[in-house]
Amino acid sequence: MKKVKIKNKFIGEGKPCFIIAEAGVNHNGDIRLAKKLIDVAKEAGADAVKFQTFHTEELVSRSTEKAEYQIRAKEKTQYEMLKKLELSFDDFRELKKYCDKKGIEFFSTPYDIKSINFLNELGVKRFKIASADLINKLLIEAVAKTKKQIILSTGMATLEEIERTIFLINAFGNRDIVILHCTTSYPTPYSQVNLNTLSLLKEKFDLPVGYSDHTLGIEIPIMAVSLGAKVIEKHFTLNRKMEGPDHFASLEPKELKEMIKAIRNVEEAFGKNEKEITLEEKKNIFFMRRSIHASKDIKKGEVIKTSNIKIIRPFDGINPWFLDKVLGKGTRISIKKDKPIKWRDLL
Repeated sequence: MKKVKIKNKFIGEGKPCFIIAEAGVNHNGDIRLAKKLIDVAKEAGADAVKFQTFHTEELVSRSTEKAEYQIRAKEKTQYEMLKKLELSFDDFRELKKYCDKKGIEFFSTPYDIKSINFLNELGVKRFKIASADLINKLLIEAVAKTKKQIILSTGMATLEEIERTIFLINAFGNRDIVILHCTTSYPTPYSQVNLNTLSLLKEKFDLPVGYSDHTLGIEIPIMAVSLGAKVIEKHFTLNRKMEGPDHFASLEPKELKEMIKAIRNVEEAFGKNEKEITLEEKKNIFFMRRSIHASKDIKKGEVIKTSNIKIIRPFDGINPWFLDKVLGKGTRISIKKDKPIKWRDLL
């Protein structure tokens, strides 16, 4: 599988998962809340915190209705809702500096060409293309031209659409792509997650794959990592009860931390692609395995039979696997009841 450098690591087999804490628009247009989200992401152990950079006028018409999941926002239209959630370029400059100070990577999903150019000049290491923009040829071309890594979400897309998008990015000499499986539904029902798509995407495109999650809870991202996801993206918030379109389907700070800890535990449990006896197992062999012992007092010269032996713990006698080589042997010493029988005790 192709390995892609990411934040001084590599995405690929045997490498750690890159965890993106998706702040999105859960700052509610308030840079102070955005900084608190950065603090939470850092404390939770995320590799990066991601925002969304857009100019509302270039994203949606003034009359566009809200999607079903957005009805929790009190504004009447998508335009009104997004305008309230918009941050300025100066805000993002400040957030980038704040992330640098905190030691967590900043990047963002751009929704227009001006935002792409701004983020590129700001020095982001990579770009995220939202699922909804997988068909936005002009935007994809602009991101591809930066030659920076592209994390491509694939919600609502067919395999053919994904393939042509990757082909377009490659045409600009950019092959640094990570594909995220995603179901664009908020929240996503478990029945629509289809994590088996991860292996399909990996086999089809021979690129690192990850998972952008919109389910409730932390189970599915953890499972995705166990199935080979090398990037996990998950929305988080300061409080699910806050007003706004995405808070209700986001993790709260404690949950984000629990998810990241669980992912790191799963990664540690992967171990090596081999069967070995661990150090702890070696310590337990003596106490847990059984060996051949005398079931009664055995006199010197007496023949070993099934009637005068038993197979019990600890593993201080002959391995019972070799019982057939022990039966019928005479003893060179007397062996007390319950004592182990050793090869040196036999004729």
